Order: sequence, then structure tokens, then C-alpha cells
Amino acid sequence: MFRIAQPGDLPALCGLMKTAFGDEAEFTEMMAARFAGWENVYVAQREDGAVEAMLCAVPVTLRGKPGAYFYALCTAPESRGKGLMTGLMDYAADALRAAGARFIVTIPAEAGLFAFYEKRGFERAFARRTFTRTIRPNLWANAEFDAVTARSLLQLREKFAPDSVLLTLPSFTEVLRDLYSLGITVVSSPDGYGLFFRHWDTLRFIELFAVGDRAAELLVQAAREKTGATQAQITLGAAQSIFPAEGRPADYGMIRFLGERFDVSESYMGLMLDETGQA
Repeated sequence: MFRIAQPGDLPALCGLMKTAFGDEAEFTEMMAARFAGWENVYVAQREDGAVEAMLCAVPVTLRGKPGAYFYALCTAPESRGKGLMTGLMDYAADALRAAGARFIVTIPAEAGLFAFYEKRGFERAFARRTFTRTIRPNLWANAEFDAVTARSLLQLREKFAPDSVLLTLPSFTEVLRDLYSLGITVVSSPDGYGLFFRHWDTLRFIELFAVGDRAAELLVQAAREKTGATQAQITLGAAQSIFPAEGRPADYGMIRFLGERFDVSESYMGLMLDETGQA
């Protein structure tokens, strides 16, 4: 039987998440109650009442269209290979379509899962490119390093990356809270913004948007002047126009259309709670 999860399912969900991803109960509770919301968690239940699979269908928008982000898909080891997850995904997709959703996006946890999702109606999209560059010193590079709220970061997204998959404010708040707990730094200027972790002499930018190469370079240089780090590892959407010759596109996200297709070739996806374990 497939159904919407209830708070009483939390112990079972914690067991699934611990087995599949190694996540602790505190993270699973946050994910179900606040990142997704219990009304957006789907489970498969055996006749004896045991929960044997789950997925979160987190509300998102893209280009003003409503959709969902499939996250934390997992099945109990003894129930794998029986088509259970396929059935749960289709059950959730039917419910989402009936509620007006136009698409579903997801981020495969590993490269081998792209083929799994393709067989279930998903297409590769939202490729990203990552590259490392030396940061040139620039004492005149100025930027702000104040902590931003989820609301203000969403506003920066809407300004500099309007063609992005966007979480709701409550969900994005949980992403940002998790990133801050891991030591994320936000750098911004009137011409762009970036989010980075420092790892020894390298600044790992997990998101960087700016109105051009020069504006982006100034943000990175300002981060150097603040931290002393001399290298930057930068991850961008494959379609971003800054530093276009650097990095090779690599598969990242996928999309399944729930009806009429629309163009996502220039769209961006990131900060979907998938970065938090990589600091």
C-alpha cells in the first residue's frame, strides 16, 4: 500500500535513512517535518504495517511552474529489486499531477542511478561544471560577508538566477541553516553573490552568480582578501555565462515532465540539501 506519511512513521523513516544514507534521526526528523513537510512524504507499507520505502516530494517552482523535488528515495534492503520504488514514484507522480504539478526534478545520489531514473521517465538536465583556478590578489576587491537570511538569498537567486529551481521559503531556510552549521560563507556585491566553504588554502564555491566574469572575479578576489586562501574550486551551472571556457559539463540533475514539456536547457539547479554533506 502507498500512502502519505504520518509523524508516527518517524522511527521507521529514521531506520530507512540510516541504512541507506547513514543519516541520524535528527536529520531525518528535520527533513520530514520541515524540509519536505509530512504532507509531502510518501511511503510504501507492507500488509503487516511495516514501512519499507519512502520518498520526499518537496514543493519547488521553475520558471513560475509548480513542481516537486524527489529527495531521500530509499527502500529497505530486503525489499529492493521488486519494483517497489517504481510504484511509489508513480503513485507520487499521479498525486502531484492531479494537484497541478508540471514536473518532478531529482538529483541521483550516484552516477549509476541516472539509468535507473531514465527508465522511469526522467531526462538528464541541469548539468554543472567544476574547475579550480588560482585567485589573483586584489586589495581593492570589496564585497559584503554578512550572513544572509533564506528570504534574502532567495531574492538574490531571483535577481541573478531567475531560471532556477526554487524551493519554498521554509524548505530553503532548512538548507541555509544546515549550510551555516557546516561553516558556509556568503559573499555578495551589487553585481552578484557566492557561497563557499574554506578548506585549507582552497575556497570551495558551491554557488556563484554574477553579471559577468569581472564581477565574479571580484567576488572571488574579495574572498581571498578576507580568508588568505589562494585557490578557488568553483562549481557553476553548465549554462552559466561566467568563465565559459573553464570546466567540462557533468551530469547533475534530472527532470520528468508531468504533461507538456518546456525548455530547461538554460535552467539551473543547486542548493537542494544535497550539498550539506560535502563541506
